[in-house]
Amino acid sequence: MTRPEMTCTDRPLLLGLIGEGIGQSRSPAMHMAEAQAQGLTCIYRLIDLAELGLGPAALPDLLVAAERMGFDGLNVTHPCKQAVLPLLDEIAPDAAALGAVNTVVLRDGRRRGFNTDCSGYAAGFRALLPDVPLGCVVQLGAGGAGTAVAEATMGLGVRRLVLFDMDPARAERVAAGLCARHGAGRAVVGTDLPAAMRAADGLINATPIGMAAHPGTPLDTALLTARHWVSEIIYFPLETALLRHARSLGCRTAHGGGMAVGQAADAFRHFSGRAADVVRMRAQFERMGV
Repeated sequence: MTRPEMTCTDRPLLLGLIGEGIGQSRSPAMHMAEAQAQGLTCIYRLIDLAELGLGPAALPDLLVAAERMGFDGLNVTHPCKQAVLPLLDEIAPDAAALGAVNTVVLRDGRRRGFNTDCSGYAAGFRALLPDVPLGCVVQLGAGGAGTAVAEATMGLGVRRLVLFDMDPARAERVAAGLCARHGAGRAVVGTDLPAAMRAADGLINATPIGMAAHPGTPLDTALLTARHWVSEIIYFPLETALLRHARSLGCRTAHGGGMAVGQAADAFRHFSGRAADVVRMRAQFERMGV
């Protein structure tokens, strides 16, 4: 991955988050608190597509506007992590392989894209679900974040990942990429969710279903049993309906806070050129409450 350059410290670091339904995001507070702890000033703005009445088609205009206003970088979340790719001048190799970007550095007239979701998810999973069985895992969602999460599962040691997505062709592309990088048969596209859940050790929700802006559960909760573990990538709310039901059954669970902190720490490094204190950022995240 290209090493980030140092940014100037004689002016505030101006950052933003582009996404849909992001009003409860903790990214602004985490970045601003970490910057302050390091003697920097950071201004972090939310650019909520839902509030603006916009969609991913507005990305070209939003990027131009951010450059003109002197933004140093942008985080990008649902539904823009893949739509932003053709708008970038440079994409880090791992982000290019994943086909998704969640961090865009704006510097010297160039747009450089990175993906910090993969490492962020893996760190959170190890912290919250140590020693769970990883023989067969069902993952719901193969979009921008889901692609990074699926890649992370390979490093975590999942032997067989069964992917489900509303767009089967998208799931097929993700599965094919995982098999090409990690070995034939490591990932497959699921066609029968009840059967897959019967064979699975655990479930990952990498869809937006469960977010404050997209309430509900991503599957029929009757498919869950106490032997399953359940991992979320959503952190607002921190306890989704899926996690609440899973815990009521006695399932081991992991909320999306681990991924949120991990990806933010890596993004901070790209934006500022300075290593973030992950323990400090996690403490800031937890101080913001559920």
